[in-house]
Amino acid sequence: MLTKLAGGRVFDPINDVDGEVKDLFIEDGRFVEAHAGKTPDEVRDLSGKVLMAGGIDMHSHIGGGKFNIARMLMADEHRNQVFHENGACRCGSGEATPSTFQTGYAYAKLGYTMAFEPAMLPANARQAHLEMGDIPILDKGAYALLGSDDLLLSMMREEKGKDAIRDYVAWTLETSQALAIKVVNPGGISAFKWGARRLNLDEKNPYYEQTPRKILTTLADALTELGVPHPVHVHGCNLGVPGNDETTLKTIEGMEGRRIHLTHLQFHSYGKEGKRGFSSGAAAIAEAVNKNKNVSIDVGQVMFGQTVTASGDTMSQVRTSRFADPKKWVAMDIECDAGCGVLPFRYKEKNFVHALQWAIGLELFLMIEDPWQIFLTTDHPNGAPFTTYPHLIRLLMDRDFRNDRLRALPKATREMSNLESLTREYTLAEIATITRAGPARILGLDKEHGHLGAGARADLTAYRDDPDREAMFNEPELVLKAGRRVVEKGVIDPEAAGIVGATHVVRPGYDRLIERHIGRFVEDFRGMRLGTVKLSDAEIEADGKGSLVCHACGGVH
Repeated sequence: MLTKLAGGRVFDPINDVDGEVKDLFIEDGRFVEAHAGKTPDEVRDLSGKVLMAGGIDMHSHIGGGKFNIARMLMADEHRNQVFHENGACRCGSGEATPSTFQTGYAYAKLGYTMAFEPAMLPANARQAHLEMGDIPILDKGAYALLGSDDLLLSMMREEKGKDAIRDYVAWTLETSQALAIKVVNPGGISAFKWGARRLNLDEKNPYYEQTPRKILTTLADALTELGVPHPVHVHGCNLGVPGNDETTLKTIEGMEGRRIHLTHLQFHSYGKEGKRGFSSGAAAIAEAVNKNKNVSIDVGQVMFGQTVTASGDTMSQVRTSRFADPKKWVAMDIECDAGCGVLPFRYKEKNFVHALQWAIGLELFLMIEDPWQIFLTTDHPNGAPFTTYPHLIRLLMDRDFRNDRLRALPKATREMSNLESLTREYTLAEIATITRAGPARILGLDKEHGHLGAGARADLTAYRDDPDREAMFNEPELVLKAGRRVVEKGVIDPEAAGIVGATHVVRPGYDRLIERHIGRFVEDFRGMRLGTVKLSDAEIEADGKGSLVCHACGGVH
């Protein structure tokens, strides 16, 4: 069946299309070139509508152990926020910690068709994937956690060599069915268990004697050799600590040109100037990102209101537990290889620190020049729920609106921020880049996703061109998934409610002899057989949970 989408205004940065009015054609779930002489079976008039690829959230906590803890901790939210779409949809609950069904429906109603879990512990991969398999409509994937695990740190201490570490990284990606590698506070989660309460970039882990700098460069080199498309995805040292801007700058410098993605960078951009000892470090960090094209970031924007922070960074979460709102929190070890801390949090407009965090995130968005180096996130749910994205987009696109919001904040915030002086307003093409094209490219998905060119999967969002950009992005006119209508005028299509998206993975080659070393470790220190740890393809694809899509790597094997 050939479908013609007629007369839309297309924003497709991967194909250098910036607002051109053109027709698009879909056949067998993909965009195709116009068929000469062939009459479309269906024509949909999208004249005056803004067309973009389906949205891609590259960093959103949507599945796994700590997010289930967050759901339990936020029981009141699930009692008070229950959502019913229509008879064909499953009901859901929660906003900061939405249930699986609500996650899929809420994303789709914003025009998103893909989202990626950024912190999956390999030992917990089975549960994480089964849970994500319950999310309707969205394609998904996950980044496997390394960097504080005992096996990697012991291999580094014992100088097993880069080939062995490279093979261990590749084995982890394959057996946990992951798309990328994530590092949380490199070495810090392990250090916390040995009594440390802070670990700076060049400070040695008290047991394994490895520094965060060495961990980062080791993993970055392994991923480069393996040809994994996404660079090492880094939650850096000293999350949320005033003065951590210096650590961030040293981290960028210390990578010495290696590719690195710095995640939720807003939480790592704090100076300690002023009488309160808390200031914005965004200007210097934006300058460093602008000068180093090997660096990419997502922001982790803070938005005001109730949320919950759920992080693998036990060290940070224990430190900030006194700020929990309401007063309850959890910190725990996970399978002896990682940790997590979960605490509810309310960002308040009249709180100087919270208001400056809000301003710092916007400064990063506005001062980092290349939209291909920066991606729109709130680190859902840590900075805010993903449902706040339309409001965030308006802040980026409308300077007057942004400054009106700024003037409502404490005077001290305005004095410690450069935000009011920043005149930049994002264009629709730039929004398409930071929410679609950029994430697809940096994750290695851009052959088939993130654009509207021939051969791409027909994931598309059509918006009315409303000058109120929040209203525009809050309710798309039409959302297609592989050419199939899933949302129209804010309503989930009953026939599409049960669509299950694909799981995206990479599988770089490696020397299978590494399994001897890994197997001994797993048996000696986990009391498990190696086969138990491995997650099979059948487990991902069983019971209608969707297909696996494996993306190419270009490494040495």
